[in-house]
Amino acid sequence: MFRLTRDECQAAIDRTNQAASDLAAATEFTVADRFEELATAQPDAAFLIHRGRKFSYGEANARADEFARIARTHGVSKGDAVVIMMENRPEFLFAWFGVLKLGACAALISAETKGNALAHAVRAVDARFALVGAECLSNFASGVDAVATVSIVLVPDPVIRTPLDIGHLAVTDFRDARLAAATVQYSASLRAGLKNSDPACYIFTSGTTGLPKAAIITHVKWLSTGRRWLAMTDLHGGDVFYSVLPLHHGAALMSLFSAVLAAGACCVLRRKFSASNFWKEVATHRVTVFCYVGEICRYLVGTTPVPEENGHSLRIMLGAGMGVDVWRQFTARFGEHIRIYEGLGATESNCGLTNLENVPGCCGRIPYRDRTSMRLVKYDVERDCHVRGVDGFVVPAATNEPGELLGQIHTGSGRLVARFDGYTDRDATERKILRNVFEAGDAWFRSGDLLSCDADGYCYFVDRVGDTFRWKSENVSTTEVVQQLSVYTDAELINVYGVQVPGHEGRAGMAAVVMSEGKSFDPWRFYAIAIEKLPHFAVPLFVRIVKVMDLTSSFKLRKLGLQEEGYDPVRCGGELYVLDHASKAYSPYSVARLAALGVAPCN
Repeated sequence: MFRLTRDECQAAIDRTNQAASDLAAATEFTVADRFEELATAQPDAAFLIHRGRKFSYGEANARADEFARIARTHGVSKGDAVVIMMENRPEFLFAWFGVLKLGACAALISAETKGNALAHAVRAVDARFALVGAECLSNFASGVDAVATVSIVLVPDPVIRTPLDIGHLAVTDFRDARLAAATVQYSASLRAGLKNSDPACYIFTSGTTGLPKAAIITHVKWLSTGRRWLAMTDLHGGDVFYSVLPLHHGAALMSLFSAVLAAGACCVLRRKFSASNFWKEVATHRVTVFCYVGEICRYLVGTTPVPEENGHSLRIMLGAGMGVDVWRQFTARFGEHIRIYEGLGATESNCGLTNLENVPGCCGRIPYRDRTSMRLVKYDVERDCHVRGVDGFVVPAATNEPGELLGQIHTGSGRLVARFDGYTDRDATERKILRNVFEAGDAWFRSGDLLSCDADGYCYFVDRVGDTFRWKSENVSTTEVVQQLSVYTDAELINVYGVQVPGHEGRAGMAAVVMSEGKSFDPWRFYAIAIEKLPHFAVPLFVRIVKVMDLTSSFKLRKLGLQEEGYDPVRCGGELYVLDHASKAYSPYSVARLAALGVAPCN
């Protein structure tokens, strides 16, 4: 760990802001322009490696041209929305770059989306054309009426055979589509007049609660992400990136691949994350940069040691969600030399933080609060609202006091500070904006993240708004509880949330636990850890054992369904335990055990 002075930290932030500002000034420079620029400048340089197959920038550009011609034969033109639905494979990227070459925008739908969520996503962007991987066709078809009018080109999958039953869908096989488009002319003039403030893609939010929203990602936002990484770090064209996160998500496509294109580097693309193969692939390809989410790192520290994890080439990690416990285990085992750039910022956010100093658990630093467009403000978790003073304006959070992170959009006079492009749904966009915050008429983006900031400006993630719950007149952070309980190493995953208890205000803590293979739940040991590590009000009243945790495709834990099931033994099924101080353990569920705690059965 090393520390920067306030001025050094601010200088690094200023460099990143200047890089983004310079890019914004080039109003007609788009993602397609950058990709074609690299294909011209270094056509033989490696761009992508997948399952042992290497694609140069020149070859990838030619493949993207194929997709552009195909899309054009299906009537796609500048400003249109095109659905791309595929698992992680080169064709996903070729399809996206091809769509961008026409000045169109890609709606990136998760390969796991189906039914009502799929129909909702297609309607949200008003798409009439889709490039669908064979591995996703059955899920896409489940959108029923919403996809009936969509023209589909089916992209073959070398792993999964094309389904024979395509039902009512208007599907064209990729080989036929490519043949039909062979003589179609493509030129960059087809996107003439496109601005970098126009959408490059729609990335759908994870949908941990409710249906996903289509976040608008502009060309300048995407490109500036990579430029910022280069301004903050020593990334360069000789680096080899490793991508295992889903490409339809911002972490992989925007954070990682924007850095790949900014540096003109190469990326190893894997279909799905594999903990057992991670270090083997790092060694095989001499990987130097990895984009992570916290749960992936937790999986890695839980793996059986392999020879390849020693003397490896990995030097930089970019990501979010790595708890202090995992951070320390990770660096102790795999190397203190690894630079971990832990950050915080949503896909659609107009603000963000990055830990430049490798401080475990820190998500970034605000060295001078008067030189940033970000603020932490007081939030009343019990009333689920911001705290406002007698003047009607929002109250700033004090040092070390949790507060919601806000990013300024514009001042009271209307001067733009940082764009918030929002979603295709105007009402959803408006719900993310807080107005009249520090002056009449100003507007700020609501991150939904509760942070605390110490006297030196170091910021630490506390919880998401809504994940923090109130019990016994105290605020309980689910993130903090999980971190403290993580010393119970027999568990593979722990998900903590608040559940309603009849006759009590607030919510009581409950933990859903997935046990590691071959391990059984030890109610005495779990109790001992909870009592030792947590304040009394944060100790979970209930524990349930689940076989599989419900995760989003970007490895986020879903809580809504668990909260709805509460501690009802019928809905929970399986092992269900209740806090038992008399036995110094968690005892199997019974009405008598509930009565001893003064708790009624779940409604």
